[in-house]
Amino acid sequence: MDLSIRLNVIVSMIEKCDSVIDVGTDHGYVPIYLVKNDVIKSAIASDINRGPVEKARNNIAESGVSSQISCRLGSGLSTVKKGEAEIAIIAGMGGNLIRDILEADLEVVKQFKYMILQPVQNAEVLREYLYVAGYNIIDEEICNDDGKFYEIIKVKYDTKPLILDSIYYEISKILLDKKEAVMKCFIEYKLLKYSKVYDSLNDDTILSKNRKVQLYHVIQKLKGFLKCF
Repeated sequence: MDLSIRLNVIVSMIEKCDSVIDVGTDHGYVPIYLVKNDVIKSAIASDINRGPVEKARNNIAESGVSSQISCRLGSGLSTVKKGEAEIAIIAGMGGNLIRDILEADLEVVKQFKYMILQPVQNAEVLREYLYVAGYNIIDEEICNDDGKFYEIIKVKYDTKPLILDSIYYEISKILLDKKEAVMKCFIEYKLLKYSKVYDSLNDDTILSKNRKVQLYHVIQKLKGFLKCF
């Protein structure tokens, strides 16, 4: 099975273990790959929608791993009991929703060895929540898959809050330190996006002026980050 660039990065962050829950499993590709490559012994493929669960069930059966992967219909982590899975993968949804999923089942979250979180948008919202709530961000990766950037966060529940400059919720310190080419492209993409917004703000209102000042500082910080590469 050929995984997408995004899914390949996700599976590369999983260490050998007994069990995984994949929330928002879609076609079930990640648990199938992990089982067939002996990274894990068993998995729960979970989704809030019946269609993806049925697709996953069919793919799991065709792959010959039905005895190792169970499919469950339900929202977030409500489909798994404490102790049923060592690791959680929550991927392919917004950062706000991932945050809400963690908050909704905090007792389950606490017992995971770690979680792999991959927001498709609002990564800064999720990252701010994780730092402020005191989670331990173990590692991060970034990739460009079919012209879109994806940030993948490896995290463990903890209670050591850390308040950072807001720019570091949007631009990961961990990814900055890695100095990978894809991160440079990501910062350039952000810089172009914010520069366009900055140039378009010409209204003589307090709101517009305040936004322009805010964007100016963000743009300067992004330019500073680029000098590190």
